[in-house]
Amino acid sequence: MLSEELRVVVIVYLAAIAPLVVLLAGKKHLPDWVPMIYFGSVLGCAVGWELWFNYGWLDGEPVDARRAMALNIWLPKPINWLMNSLADGGAICLGGLWLMWLVTGKDSAVFKSWHWGAFGVLLVWCVGQNLVVELFLYHDQLANGKVLSWAPLAPSGPYFNPTLFELNERSVRLQTQIPWLVFPFLLYQAVILTTRKMTLKPLPSLD
Repeated sequence: MLSEELRVVVIVYLAAIAPLVVLLAGKKHLPDWVPMIYFGSVLGCAVGWELWFNYGWLDGEPVDARRAMALNIWLPKPINWLMNSLADGGAICLGGLWLMWLVTGKDSAVFKSWHWGAFGVLLVWCVGQNLVVELFLYHDQLANGKVLSWAPLAPSGPYFNPTLFELNERSVRLQTQIPWLVFPFLLYQAVILTTRKMTLKPLPSLD
């Protein structure tokens, strides 16, 4: 295994497992809505694009045809989509919500109503990490000539997928950016609706 392949494996497993450990260990200290948003985010990312990109369901190549054999051994296709979805839901989605809470002065009100400044932090985080992933982590399996499946949150599919820019002969294309341009809107709205619903939940009877 090359050092670059080892780096990919370590980062993916850490990004997938560490947030789950933190979530379980700190459950008593976290708002009740956090686990719901975490699991909802994992499901949303899996159904929205990770499963489709993983298996190449609609006019795409499966992940094991787009990357080195060592990665197929250590991140086999049947769990690759799950590891990526766990990382998306934990490190990216929850990490982004935590970051926007910090940047806004730890104001929990940003979770109860739409705040464009807070949302801007979340959006920049989501898009920024995706650019880093595409340029430095998954650049080989997302390179020009590697075809990704159509997916619900990547509706342009491989049919309209221009290169947006290149850096050090590595390309960033439209298809892989769309999910992280769309999902932050869905995520933030889901947080607001969930926190409002919990706020309105009636108190238990003391009888």
